[in-house]
Amino acid sequence: MTTDTPARLLQLLSLLQTPREWPGGELADRLGVSRRTVRRDIDRLRELGYPVQATLGSDGGYRLVAGKAMPPLVLDDEEAVAIAVGLRAGAGHALEGVDEASVRALAKLEQVLPARLRHRVSTLQAATTPLTSGDGASIAPETLTVIASTVAGQERLRFAYRAKDGTESRRLTEPYRLVSTGRRWYLVAYDLDREDWRTFRVDRVEDPFATGARFTPRELPTGSAAEYLRRSIRLRPEAYEYELDVTLDAPAESVTARLPSWLGTPVAIPDAAAGTGGEGSGEGGCRLRGRTSDPVEWVAMRLATLGCEFSVHGPPELVQCVRELGGRLSRSAGTDDT
Repeated sequence: MTTDTPARLLQLLSLLQTPREWPGGELADRLGVSRRTVRRDIDRLRELGYPVQATLGSDGGYRLVAGKAMPPLVLDDEEAVAIAVGLRAGAGHALEGVDEASVRALAKLEQVLPARLRHRVSTLQAATTPLTSGDGASIAPETLTVIASTVAGQERLRFAYRAKDGTESRRLTEPYRLVSTGRRWYLVAYDLDREDWRTFRVDRVEDPFATGARFTPRELPTGSAAEYLRRSIRLRPEAYEYELDVTLDAPAESVTARLPSWLGTPVAIPDAAAGTGGEGSGEGGCRLRGRTSDPVEWVAMRLATLGCEFSVHGPPELVQCVRELGGRLSRSAGTDDT
């Protein structure tokens, strides 16, 4: 029997967060209390903001339903480990749809995980290899959680940084936001030594250290971290952006599932108009148009691995790259002249 009321409430809440309806008698047996005590505990949970719904009947039943706001969750050890491992895997590879909010959630979760569970999370992640697209650089989850914590806590961040040309430096910054582009994570921050705003690729950040020194956030010139990053990348001389135009002999849904969204959104076209230079698939083709600064060699390889016929209309650099790639692959396979 659980005589400590707070402990009993947490145990009751943990049971109710299982997606099922609990008869009052079963809850009383689980908690080792009377049904009257269960009813009182249910009322306490409601006062704390948990939307517990009761059903009528000889025994009555209780279940937790969706409310207007999400109250605190209670996780057992296995659930906490599973969530932490999942967040680490997604955050570490900048998967599309996994944004700053998920990294903040990971930082909060790992902050309160007991040492024994943190060890289990690290061991499990080290023993498994996630099947990822390989489109972006891998990042240690610890790096992201340290940065996210300093952003949330408005705490100055010191780290080692390696530039594109290999130059290494130490930076002291006021971190503003983490931004995911789908392939990479970037940190938008105010560089105190250079007295200006900067963007940093997180996969080039090493040894991030939260200094403990608080700061009042400065006003970002563009007002939006995402917009500042877009402008910063566009102004870099190595960030050549071009128009992508490709027709593919495959359904738009299939192409969408296999290509990253930042390359554009495939639009379905009639099969007869596919224009790939061969016969249609009978399922209709699609056309992909978008803007990207990805290397044409990388785009050519992604198109080649789609498993369908395609025709590149632009840019000319990609057309030439695909032509050379096709010739190289044909020569690599060899020809039988006999």
